[in-house]
Amino acid sequence: MTLSAADQSRLDAFWHYCLEHQHFNLGYPEAADFDYAALEPFLRFSLNNCGDWGEASNYLLNSFGFEKEVVQYFADLFRISADQCWGYVTHGGTEGNLFGCYLARELFADGILYCSRDTHYSVAKIVRLLRLPCRWVASQPGGEMDYDDLSRQLQIDRCRHPIIFANLGTTLRGAVDDLAEIQRRLARHGLHREQYYLHGDAALSGMILPFVDQPQPHTFADGLDSISVSGHKMIGSPMPCGIVLAQQRHVQQVSVAVDYISARDQTISGSRNGHTPLLLWAALRSRTASGWRQRIAQCVARADQAIERFQSAGVPAWRHHNSITVVFPCPSEPTWRRHCLATSGDTAHLITLPHQQPAQLERAIDDICAEWQTLTVPHTEVRAARRASSSS
Repeated sequence: MTLSAADQSRLDAFWHYCLEHQHFNLGYPEAADFDYAALEPFLRFSLNNCGDWGEASNYLLNSFGFEKEVVQYFADLFRISADQCWGYVTHGGTEGNLFGCYLARELFADGILYCSRDTHYSVAKIVRLLRLPCRWVASQPGGEMDYDDLSRQLQIDRCRHPIIFANLGTTLRGAVDDLAEIQRRLARHGLHREQYYLHGDAALSGMILPFVDQPQPHTFADGLDSISVSGHKMIGSPMPCGIVLAQQRHVQQVSVAVDYISARDQTISGSRNGHTPLLLWAALRSRTASGWRQRIAQCVARADQAIERFQSAGVPAWRHHNSITVVFPCPSEPTWRRHCLATSGDTAHLITLPHQQPAQLERAIDDICAEWQTLTVPHTEVRAARRASSSS
């Protein structure tokens, strides 16, 4: 490849920009402490994982063998035998959620999707793409699904085959919907296990919950029909990717034979990135289960330290059990832009990840606390003056 001097200069400038900003994110859950230098030689090849990794394909430059091992790893992680599930490496969490909803719609043509208002924004796109009827269930203040509202909507619809979209770590607050409670509510409406579909969106928490001492229910053994996890979040990757797993019996209904590649295909995109399975395989092989537990424990400890700092300054910060998402009142726009915080309405969050430097986190906390005190001290002084005036 030969570029002009001007084009090369532009690339050089972008390289320095990336170096400067590679650890920018406090509000977004992409771990940046990865090193895939050993895989760089494979960038010279057009790796295309087209179709099912379990079948031979006419397209020989694929990484099917590595993808199979990635799927088996996650099958073990989410407590389902490899011969009872099927999955693949996706372009990201949204594709995994689309795949789960697609399977559910193909299983239940009369199904209605139920998801909380704290569900990831991509689900609104998914229901339009699939033309899937959807009910937006209210959320509790902490972001967890409001199960009473779920029951009310189930009662109104009298849907024979509800499709439940459960959040296993919401985007803004890190809330985990209670799979057991959801299934109790379904049972109260006379719905048996074969009458509904339960998908779990575990974009970030899918690589957290399996490695903590007291996880919330999050596996196929807890009732899931499918689950989606992001690969570029807690694992870390130079490009977006993810993994989706589903019960094999559901996947069979969407599998089609493709003459062009002499194989079957049941994926959303058909042609798929053959490099991302290599990335995930290398990441998973390079760290033991105890290593993952240590990694998660470090992130949780950092979250608790941040909360302690916030609360000592009067900022009402908090996190959910097993979450590394620290939630607090939204600061001013200059502050949240300066530190790349995620915001929604009057709420903001930061996410504690392994690559973050302590000084980076401290600067953000200092700025938020200083701003909070300038907002609250005057009100405190006014209240004190009023109390003094009334007592006199």
